[in-house]
Amino acid sequence: MRENERVTSATRQPETPAADIPPRLIATDLDGTLLRDDKSVSPRTVAALAAAEKAGIEVFFVTGRPARWMDVVSDHVHGHGLAICGNGAAVVDLHGGPGAHRFVKVRELARENALDAVRLLREAAPGTVYAVEQTYGFYQEPDYPKLHMEIPDNLAPAEELLAEDGPGAAEPVLKILAYHPSIDPDAFLTLSRLAIGDRANVTRSSPSALLEISGPGVSKASTLALCCAERGISHEEVVAFGDMPNDVEMLTWAGQSYAMGNAHPDVIAAASGRTVANNDDGVAVVIERMLERR
Repeated sequence: MRENERVTSATRQPETPAADIPPRLIATDLDGTLLRDDKSVSPRTVAALAAAEKAGIEVFFVTGRPARWMDVVSDHVHGHGLAICGNGAAVVDLHGGPGAHRFVKVRELARENALDAVRLLREAAPGTVYAVEQTYGFYQEPDYPKLHMEIPDNLAPAEELLAEDGPGAAEPVLKILAYHPSIDPDAFLTLSRLAIGDRANVTRSSPSALLEISGPGVSKASTLALCCAERGISHEEVVAFGDMPNDVEMLTWAGQSYAMGNAHPDVIAAASGRTVANNDDGVAVVIERMLERR
């Protein structure tokens, strides 16, 4: 199912102290947050997630990763088994296992908007190169670096990849990736947001100057808000975890939120609390304390 509507409700105004409201859903980022630096899920974290589900608290993985990269947590899904991928561009059912994920909801980036973003960013930051992430395909420009440890389905300029009759034309575009070899990552993010404006949502989760560009209004927060609304869960009942700028909106929206000990300064400023680093099982530490209080 595709959903093209723009969601603007993922901005919260706290009405009740979050600590007084029992949590019903845990929303956690993966890389730099739930996963250790070696991309593993520690036994302690696996146990904490299982204990939360057993206590009746839903767990959502909310990540910038595409669905095909979700094998790192496919063995640890419980209950509904849903994940929000591509920074909110897709809701995916992980029960099928690697290679058999089912797209439950898709919030695509219109090709017209994607082409506008490419053009405007080329003008603002010469030397930018692109890749295109679709539901099942991955395409890139010839000069785009090997950042993702995978072979692209096609090599061509972004304008050809995003054409209505281009490769993968039958699939929706989830996001485009923009890489610059020399600009400071935070400066690149600021510049791109100014250049692209409201034609797309721009964020980043990589330590390099790699931007992730999604449809207008599409973010981890806005898609999480949709999923929670479908379940009758309010933002006050959500506990969120993250470490990078693509987590900021989600951490601001959730009733309780935790920046990891290794988090970007903007994430620390956005979160209502802080936990230890991902390599020290920071998510598990909070979940264990939360369950003890219950």
